[in-house]
Amino acid sequence: MSEYSIVRCTFDRHADVILDIFNDAILNSTALYEYKPRTMQTMVSWFDAKEAGDFPVIGVEDSEGKLLAFGSYGPFRPFPANKYTVEHSVYVHKHHRGRGLGRVVMEEIIAAARRKDLHALMGGIDSTNAGSIALHERLGFKHVGTLPQIGFKFGRWLDMALYQLLLDTPAHPIDG
Repeated sequence: MSEYSIVRCTFDRHADVILDIFNDAILNSTALYEYKPRTMQTMVSWFDAKEAGDFPVIGVEDSEGKLLAFGSYGPFRPFPANKYTVEHSVYVHKHHRGRGLGRVVMEEIIAAARRKDLHALMGGIDSTNAGSIALHERLGFKHVGTLPQIGFKFGRWLDMALYQLLLDTPAHPIDG
């Protein structure tokens, strides 16, 4: 893999490329269970939600500053007792897949979650996405269940596989 830098993505610098990556995934894969391309307004809301929740948006740029891959996490379920659990996602630009960038982003997401004293990372992966499943398993994620036929896209039912990584943080979890 050529030289790259880990960056914290910002709206001003990265929203257009992230939008392109999202829309490619929407139109050409089952990585996102959406039908219509997102708009720049959805990117405003997406970045606002990440900032409000203090959730990182981690990117990988090449030596020229071009975003090649990114990932983030956000709330898993909207209940107070789920405060130590997040759901993550990782996307690699279509021209840069197969180069280990997904792993780089995932390792940064895991490190960020540890720094935030989180305990569980959850990934909802389309059950046919063998590459993402293999990546998660290599990083120690465990398959914890499959939700059959919860999506319908490209003329077929989609199953979502749930993968979880338990961290050794926080040292002293508290109620409330």
